[in-house]
Amino acid sequence: MFENLSQRLGRTLDALRSQGRLTEDQIKDATRELRMALLEADVALPVVRDFVEKVRARAVGAEVAESLTPGQAFLRIVQQELVQTLGGQAEPINLRAQPPAIVLMCGLQGSGKTTSTGKLALWLKERERKKVVVVSCDVYRPAAIDQLKIVAGQAGVEWFPSEPGQDPVAIAKSALEHARKQFADVLLVDTAGRTTVDEEMMREIAALHGALNPVETFFVVDSMTGQDAANTAKAFRDRLPLTGVILTKIDGDARGGAALSVRAVTGAPVKYIGVGEKLDKLEAFHPDRIAARILGQGDVLGLIEETARKVDHDKAAKFAEKLKKTKSFDLEDFREQMQQMASMGGVASLLEKLPTGLGGGAQMQNLLKNANPEKDIKRAIAIINSMTRRERRFPDHIKASHRRRIAAGSGTQVQDVNKLLRQFEQTRDMMKKVASGGMAKMMRSLAGRLPPGMMPRR
Repeated sequence: MFENLSQRLGRTLDALRSQGRLTEDQIKDATRELRMALLEADVALPVVRDFVEKVRARAVGAEVAESLTPGQAFLRIVQQELVQTLGGQAEPINLRAQPPAIVLMCGLQGSGKTTSTGKLALWLKERERKKVVVVSCDVYRPAAIDQLKIVAGQAGVEWFPSEPGQDPVAIAKSALEHARKQFADVLLVDTAGRTTVDEEMMREIAALHGALNPVETFFVVDSMTGQDAANTAKAFRDRLPLTGVILTKIDGDARGGAALSVRAVTGAPVKYIGVGEKLDKLEAFHPDRIAARILGQGDVLGLIEETARKVDHDKAAKFAEKLKKTKSFDLEDFREQMQQMASMGGVASLLEKLPTGLGGGAQMQNLLKNANPEKDIKRAIAIINSMTRRERRFPDHIKASHRRRIAAGSGTQVQDVNKLLRQFEQTRDMMKKVASGGMAKMMRSLAGRLPPGMMPRR
């Protein structure tokens, strides 16, 4: 995510961060590099001009000149202006309405609108504990109705039927009446899209908006279209009172232009981002966290939240109790931990949230891009499953002949078995340190590397 922008900004800011003083020429060069980085990221030109001017004005003022570490001060200015450009603060979905709260989903064909409707339905069901009904008003493309039915089933929410040829407004009113009778909390209305903005589509969506008076009107847009995404969003904003934006396919957006442009161009906040194809790959948009990720500082809070939400807390508690009592860690425990990671899904997306720094960020991202953690986890579990119970309990007794049998049984090579056992030994050493009180030392060491305010309060 945002690799190109992160790398370009990283080279610029790393050169300044270690400077004892900053000259006007250095600031001028840095702001020129900032401008080029943003333009290459396909950020809208008015946004680039405004951003660079704000950074320059603050950098040449007393804020940097009087700082003991001007390079760090300049970095802080860039981060703060990034946060403001991205929207300032997170704005959650507004459901403050007489149930069912109506959410209208609009956007161009192919933007991921129907999938995003399913993702949002799942989000509301799991995170907000809401009863959700979804309906498709796209009567021009039969596949759209069937697609919404499928994703509604996957999300475990109710799908209200509609058919090609029906009047979209009539469908929406019938769905609303049904949602009221079912005491639903939220009604998500998926509208028709076109390959380009056209007057007929705009009139239809405006008619739906007038008939439903939704509490939220979301514009769904493919972030990979860059500056075009912002321009299309503006066209919709000119005709509809947009209340929010959902950026899709942001996991494949190496540039970041849409994320940086759309708020400034439309005035509507980005509320959600799609970070993968699966239905659970929807994240709330936090400007401060996205800015930190762009600058290679990761998203530690997001990582903690995602891990806490997906981990099996009962199994984790039992494992912690066992580790505390016996101070032992065997291959069955190792397998259990990997199964937990596999059940969380998207290990690569979790790794992306780790801080990489600015200068080393590009190298780390390339390593992650070339890695396949999900495949590695499946292979490791297969190897452990090929062992006998005694071998899993007493891995130090596994001899060369055993390793050949384990490799054959798991469809792997002996080198793979050896690699797994080395990884296990490293993990076991770390677990022993944790069991003997080493975690407190690890946390104290980590505290010195995190930004202020990131460590939990006591």
